[in-house]
Amino acid sequence: MHFRKSYLSLSCLSLVAMVSTATLADNRSAGYLNELVVTGTRTERQLLDTPVRTEVVTAEEIEKTHARNLKEALENVPGLQLREIHGKPGYEVWLQGVESDRVLVLIDGLPMTATTGSTVDVSQLSVLDIERVEVVKGAVSAQYGSSGIGGVVNVITRPPAPGLSGQFTTDAGTYGDQNPSGDEADPARYSARATVQGGSEEFALRLSASHQHSDGIDPEPDTWARPGDEYDRTDLSFRTDWSPNEDHRLSAAVARFEEESGSRFTEQNPPFVINQGKDETVTRTRYTLSGDHGRNSDLRAGWSAVQEILNDDTLKYTGSGVFDDRRAESTLSRFSAHLGKPVGLSHHLQGGVDFNRETLDQTKDGASELGAEPRRQRESQEAWVQDTWMPNEHLELVPGVRFQNDSDFGTHTAPKINARYDLVRTDSLTGFLRGGVGAGYRVPNLKERYFTFDHSQLGYVVQGTPGLQPEESISYQFGGGLSWNRSAWLEANAFLNDIEQLIQTSPDTEATQARNDGVQVFSYENLAEARTWGFETTAGWEPSEHWRLTAGYTLTRTEDLATGNELNRRPRHQARLGLDGPLGVTGLSWSARLKYQSEEFVDAAAGTESPGYTTADLKLNYQISNQFRLFAGADNITDEQRDFSNASEDFRPVAGRFLYAGLTVSFGE
Repeated sequence: MHFRKSYLSLSCLSLVAMVSTATLADNRSAGYLNELVVTGTRTERQLLDTPVRTEVVTAEEIEKTHARNLKEALENVPGLQLREIHGKPGYEVWLQGVESDRVLVLIDGLPMTATTGSTVDVSQLSVLDIERVEVVKGAVSAQYGSSGIGGVVNVITRPPAPGLSGQFTTDAGTYGDQNPSGDEADPARYSARATVQGGSEEFALRLSASHQHSDGIDPEPDTWARPGDEYDRTDLSFRTDWSPNEDHRLSAAVARFEEESGSRFTEQNPPFVINQGKDETVTRTRYTLSGDHGRNSDLRAGWSAVQEILNDDTLKYTGSGVFDDRRAESTLSRFSAHLGKPVGLSHHLQGGVDFNRETLDQTKDGASELGAEPRRQRESQEAWVQDTWMPNEHLELVPGVRFQNDSDFGTHTAPKINARYDLVRTDSLTGFLRGGVGAGYRVPNLKERYFTFDHSQLGYVVQGTPGLQPEESISYQFGGGLSWNRSAWLEANAFLNDIEQLIQTSPDTEATQARNDGVQVFSYENLAEARTWGFETTAGWEPSEHWRLTAGYTLTRTEDLATGNELNRRPRHQARLGLDGPLGVTGLSWSARLKYQSEEFVDAAAGTESPGYTTADLKLNYQISNQFRLFAGADNITDEQRDFSNASEDFRPVAGRFLYAGLTVSFGE
């Protein structure tokens, strides 16, 4: 059954009315609004009270929706778009109409190396040990870098717990008649993850592992081409925490990620059709050290260091042999430190520094593709200052500024300010206004300047451009919210993002003619000035411990200021609806998630559009005991799927309906 757009719109409007008029049965504090967040200010604040607008994906939400990776955990965040990475089995994050290259994805406040182009593939990040995910939209926080023009996605992991405990989760499912094996009952996709942790309050450690496998998706299993790629993803991590006393904590961790994927496609070479394939191996090794000091004193300090090595190797093949053996290695190093201290009765002053270094190597068939230098690198030093000032009990101001010095682009200063004003604040009712203005500044990274992104199997190649200039932006956010008994809430936010010197790809005619093989070459250029604007609304109601209702709607408008056209691949309308509730058996519950996205331009200049769509997911959980849980689900019940015969102009989901079941076994909790 396919749901109509009007049905979802009516559901969202009905929910807002319910939130506005409902009489709550109790004065219970809703867990969601009491979530602690840190990304916007680097100090722990309850979600309802933070001066920087933040959205949270809780551990409870991750568990009840059976998310296996960060992509699945983010699927129900209002206004957040998850885009398939072209030519890979992965996904990227867009915020407020701003592309993923301009969205920071962090783990505990530390950056990651982009796996494709300038984009972090969020499907590669397992949900192992995630405590929550915080999303801050727009360039309004001075904490983590001004390059997050679109916003920040910060994954917060939980520390190892004392005692001895562990958990194992596994599931398997089928795409039905689109299983590549041709067998509808075949478990075409499965996953497993396990965690063991233990120790004392002073010293604890954790070992975690995860594996995800997919055979891919194939509507025509008897043919060579396969629209959905096969992959295997493995995560291993080890973390240890030491707290010699209540004021100090040290943490060390090492993580290893491996992905092997394979794609199959055909190339037209009239009068022949040639079967081709591409195998890709991605490995990421990540080392982190951090310290938190003065946790119970006025002067609090913290520091962290990360070293990450990413290898991406691809190999293409036909029936007659292999070709295009491409190998790339990227490294990222960062050391950060910060201090915070109350000053007087109304100020909390913070400051910090970041030191960064990145390198890039790339070869094709053993020869460097980076020109005269076999390795490219860049370094930067940054410093930031932020003051949280409360001039009276109703008003909070958070001005900040970030200074940056780049080895290739010199110095830059990016100021930001956030404010919150409480209109009403009683034991049962809270009403507030909240806004922010921030400058963004993103230097072109090494991949945009030197990397060759080879998708010749799809008919194109993107080459780096050494002479690129930095992007600059200004982000405006303004909105407000109401909360009743911390169990019902309604928020609205308007946004506007102006970006200058926008880095985009454009055809390189000379390079295309030089290849003379039908593959189109693109290169990066500072071509455009762009604007995105719109508004977002979210609402929720938690009438009891077991029931929860949420909704969100986002309107996004965009413009290429040079041409007047809308920007491609930005749907105007998005809506989310979620409902969680119990069933008649103790421990048995269900969750439903509805998502709507309107049509979007494939090419605004030509007027071609990709269709809009609505998907629905249904989840069941049966908590038999503290140690044992059964779960099952149906993703994309509406079976919305792109037309693969016109895949270049259809951005609907790759995967159709997916049915699965699994279990969780725990001990020591």
